Parts: sequence; C-alpha cells; structure tokens
Amino acid sequence: MKGLFKSKPKTPAETVRLTRALLILLDRGFDARESKREEKMADLGKLIRELKCILYGNSESEPVSEACAQLTQEFFKDNTFRLLIVCLPKLKLEVRKDATQVVANLQRQQVQSRLIASDYLERNMDLMDILVTGYENPDMALHYGAMLRECIRHQIVARYVLESEHVKKFFDYIQLPNFDIAADAAATFKELLTRHKSTVAEFLSKNYDWFFAEYNSKLLESPNYITRRQAIKLLGDMLLDRSNSGVMTRYVSSRENLRILMNLLRESSKSIQIEAFHVFKLFAANQNKPADIVTILVANKSKLLRLFADFKMDKEEEQFEADKAQVVREIAALES
Repeated sequence: MKGLFKSKPKTPAETVRLTRALLILLDRGFDARESKREEKMADLGKLIRELKCILYGNSESEPVSEACAQLTQEFFKDNTFRLLIVCLPKLKLEVRKDATQVVANLQRQQVQSRLIASDYLERNMDLMDILVTGYENPDMALHYGAMLRECIRHQIVARYVLESEHVKKFFDYIQLPNFDIAADAAATFKELLTRHKSTVAEFLSKNYDWFFAEYNSKLLESPNYITRRQAIKLLGDMLLDRSNSGVMTRYVSSRENLRILMNLLRESSKSIQIEAFHVFKLFAANQNKPADIVTILVANKSKLLRLFADFKMDKEEEQFEADKAQVVREIAALES
C-alpha cells in the first residue's frame, strides 16, 4: 500500500520556492524552538543539495536543460539569489559549498538565449559589495571569492567592481597572511584585469597613475616572494595584450618602472626573472625610448649583456631565445 501514497516529486520551481521560504525564516532569525530550528536547517541543506543536483546532474543522470531553465527563472524572480548570498554565513560548511556551486552555475544558465543572471545583477550591484568585502571574513572568503569570479564573467559586473572603490582593496587582500585567501584574491584580481578586454583597457587608461603606483609599490616590490611572482606574471599578461597597447607605451616610458623591472631581473628566483624579462623586452623594443630610459640602459649596458649571456630557460624554447637575441641586439646598439 505504501507505494500508492508516494509524494509527487517537486518541480524545480517548487524546490526554489521552498528554499526561499526557509531562507526568509533564516534571514529573520528562527523564533521556533531549537529542535525545530535544526530540523528546518536540515531541510534547507537538502533543498540546496537538490538545486545543485538539478543544475549539475548526478552520477546517474545529466542535467536537463528545461529543468535548469525553470529553476533559473524562479531563482531570479523573487530575490532567492540575494537571500542565498546574505544567508550564506548562517549555513553549515557543507551546505555553503553546495550553495556556492549553485550560485556559480546560475551565472552560466541561459533562459531563451539570455543570461538572466546578468540582467538581475545589473539591478542588484550592491551584492558585489557583499562578495568583495567577503575577503575580510576568513570563514566566508573562499565561498564569496568563488561566487565573485563567476559573477565577473558578466562584463557589466566587472566594470562595476573596477570602477568602485573596492578595486583598491585587492592590493591588500592579495597580501593577507592566510595563503589560501590571498591566492583566491589574486585569482579574482587577475580575472578582473584580463577577462573583458575593452573594459580593462578603459579602466587602465583612466586610472593609470594611482593604479600603477599601487601595483609597483604594493605588489612588484612586496617583501613576499609569491606576491612578486604573481604580480610580474599578471603585469606581463596585461601589457602584452593588444588592447592595452596605449597603456603599455606609457608604462615603458617610465624610468621608475624600468628601475623596478631591472631589480626583478636580478632576483634569485628563475621564474620571477623570466616573467620580468617578458616585460623588460618591451622597454628594449620601444623604438621611441625617452632620453632618460636610454641613459639608464646605456649606464647598465655591460651588466645587462652579462646577465643575458647566462640567461636560459630550464628547457629550450625557440621564442624565448629569439626574444633574448633581439633584446641583446637592441641593448648592444644603444649609445648615450
């Protein structure tokens, strides 16, 4: 007889509505007895796991696009997305992990060929304030960081973060004493500065002076080896990108930037030296070098040529060798 009374499986939209109802209770603070509270928290954990299963599928079945679209539409309709982000600190660790994956997946879901997450976030940009400052809470940093990187997939969100005061905070977040949080912040910073080419080029042009002053002093000259290594690699990625050609020309015309690069070339770390070389070659290749740049290069000509004579990658790489030969020719030909 039992089989006759099996409850009808919930639709994706119903699962979202039940999740929302429990999140509203959690946000207000349960006023029920403690035992009921635990019961409701367990139910919420199950529902969030169900949402994750719909979006990602499981070991037995792939996700169904129609179910994903239903779920996504319902999720963004009545602010369930906001509630989940706001309530995240009140959830248990395993449930937080599931919720983080749900939020990440929703950024990619299309409903009638539209990324509706982008439209929603455009109207709710203050959520980025919660996600960015999440780096200041050790318990939440990695969850909010993962969500933030997925939200940055939308150009409008990346522009908001870059144009806000928040972007300055990353120079400190990248140097937090907790290695995992610092590395996560560095990954988000890189995403912000490389994903959306036109937005990044506009941001760097408008904010050149303060941005590179901070970048040089806080990151490239950081006492932390990992910070310096990540920063010089990211600098190369930015300057070598065609869309940043105007910024690159400006960067390689500065004697202060050249001084920092030459110090990085002398580092004992091979990986920092190699990354520094990829930026230094832009100074050498610049056909319109300002007089003070030429003066510094001429004064250090013999040291630089000696350095490059012994400069090798661990395994032979044709492009690197060709670049090095070109740099050596440029430096050798310089005269004051």
